[in-house]
Amino acid sequence: MRVPAGDPIGGVGAAERILKRMLSSSGETTGASPAPAVLSRRVSWFLLAFGAWSWVIWITFAKNLWKDGSGLAFDDAGDPTTYFWVHLLLAITSFLLGTAVGVVGLRGVRALRRTS
Repeated sequence: MRVPAGDPIGGVGAAERILKRMLSSSGETTGASPAPAVLSRRVSWFLLAFGAWSWVIWITFAKNLWKDGSGLAFDDAGDPTTYFWVHLLLAITSFLLGTAVGVVGLRGVRALRRTS
């Protein structure tokens, strides 16, 4: 390849050609969409069960946190402490992540039922 005298890196087009050449060897620039991931029946049910378990465990945790009488979650005036806010955030985050995992499992189970 010939590089113009004023362009030390070979021009913008050269970088694009090199990138296309690198990607074309791995099949990524063919324009075809990648095949969808397929979950096994066992994995799909496990993820769905994990999502359901997250609903049970984290809702129970939040209820118990709200009713805490040990003095950790609420101070003497009845105001929430840092312990309360940190653990509430933990419960909400875990609940949402568990829900997302459960949705992936549900979609896997439904997809397997459509194909069989």
